[in-house]
Amino acid sequence: MLIAQEQDHSSISLLAEVSRTINHENDINKVLRLVLFIMSENMDMLRGMITILNRDSGEIVINESFGLTEKERERGRYQIGEGVIGHVVKSGKAVIVPCINDEPLFLDRTRSRSKAKKESLCFICIPIKAGTEIVGTLSADRQLEPAVTNGQSKKAKAGEVQREMLQHYVDQLSIIASMISQAVRTKQLAHEESEKKTQTTTVEKLPLKQGLQIEKHDEESISEAERPANIIGNTKPMMSLYKMIDKIAKTNATTLVLGESGVGKELVASAIHFKSQRFDKSFIKFNCAALPESIVESELFGHEKGAFTGASATRQGRFELAHNGTIFLDEVGELSLAVQAKLLRIIQEKEFERVGGSKTIKVDVRVIAATNRNLEELIRNGLFREDLYYRLNIFPITVPPLRERKTDILLLADYFVEKYNAANQKGIRRISTTSIDMLMRYHWPGNVRELQNCIERAVILSEDNVIHGYHLPPTLQTAESSGTPYTGSLQQKLDAIEKEMIMEALKRTKGNMTRAAVQLGLSDRIMGLRIKKFDIDYRKFRP
Repeated sequence: MLIAQEQDHSSISLLAEVSRTINHENDINKVLRLVLFIMSENMDMLRGMITILNRDSGEIVINESFGLTEKERERGRYQIGEGVIGHVVKSGKAVIVPCINDEPLFLDRTRSRSKAKKESLCFICIPIKAGTEIVGTLSADRQLEPAVTNGQSKKAKAGEVQREMLQHYVDQLSIIASMISQAVRTKQLAHEESEKKTQTTTVEKLPLKQGLQIEKHDEESISEAERPANIIGNTKPMMSLYKMIDKIAKTNATTLVLGESGVGKELVASAIHFKSQRFDKSFIKFNCAALPESIVESELFGHEKGAFTGASATRQGRFELAHNGTIFLDEVGELSLAVQAKLLRIIQEKEFERVGGSKTIKVDVRVIAATNRNLEELIRNGLFREDLYYRLNIFPITVPPLRERKTDILLLADYFVEKYNAANQKGIRRISTTSIDMLMRYHWPGNVRELQNCIERAVILSEDNVIHGYHLPPTLQTAESSGTPYTGSLQQKLDAIEKEMIMEALKRTKGNMTRAAVQLGLSDRIMGLRIKKFDIDYRKFRP
């Protein structure tokens, strides 16, 4: 019962995210690509393909894919009735292949599974229908974990559980296939039209809303008025963030923005200010970690003439400049205890004195603070005032890291491409499939800021108006994508492969070390030793 409830919950989240993507994105190519990435994140899918049927030639080609290189995708061509995909197009019925090794119809024409553990690899293919007509297929393959059991009754029960799991995937894929059917139909028409023309044309951006009417299944959907203009993202965590921003902005309450470095806390603070009733007043930003402690107090509260050496004139501080508006204190966890005491007073009493002055100054300022540090831990260590923490923490708001909103990566990448195209007088038109796979597989410890830097670098390096895998930083590159063979010693290469396999297993199992060990054929003890050897933090892979 519990497993069924978890499956239902995950299905609702998956379908809601697919629906959001379809409703908020106008580029059909990007919609289909994002749908596959959403499936990969929520269904532990190793590879996924969307094929379309050319009714004139009878050929079925891969239109969008996940986990395939450009060469592998190009090899994926079938005729009606040929292989599993051709059979699904011909019959209009879904096909489940529990083990691709045992299915003669499975051709593996892409040759992408030559090194995979085929004995435990299953393949599911679903027809995509527009009305009663088959327009293509949606397929996915996934590694099944073999159940280790003793006795006939336990084996039978394990087999029944496995069949139920496969049927659950079929149901999910069938609903998604129905949701994207009109998008695939539009792509089919465009593909057939391009084939008829003597001159090759490419269809980069088709208006999705012309031929695509999708029912809204997302209870979390928000209005355009609630969506901040300066933040990009359509995933469920971002929808929740937008709703929280909209609620907080209508008040004057002190707000604490939490999140890892590089997630965009300053953008959230800006969105709160410009959606508030103070939008036409000052928005003053101050980084508490950017200046020495001796200068921070003067910068925040101002100083009187002669207050210290070099104070040749009276100077207003940031709080005075923000009167009737908003002040954003970034990295508030870096403030000294003395400055924290003054900050507490100004939040509670709305008054302060300049450095070297005795006159009390009254101000009406809304305070938005941000930090990537654990303030509760700082309190335990005596580095942060507990009373100040409770004053700041009236409305905490957490910005999700990029690894929790991976389907937003392409939206952000496109935005940064356009931005740096204009800044560098470049004409980048697209991001290659290999580059997209690399962007989606990377864990992004530096979040949106790291992605921004990667795209800026790639735009500058590109010479053919396309971002290729070798334009991305070395941290994202693999030997296959960059065309550079590994030159280290055999042991170094084996260690690198072992570490990569362990990290991939942890990704698939969402940080569950026991399940990852089973997939890799290791004991819990050996898995723990390998985790320690390669300094892998398994907690980072947990949702």
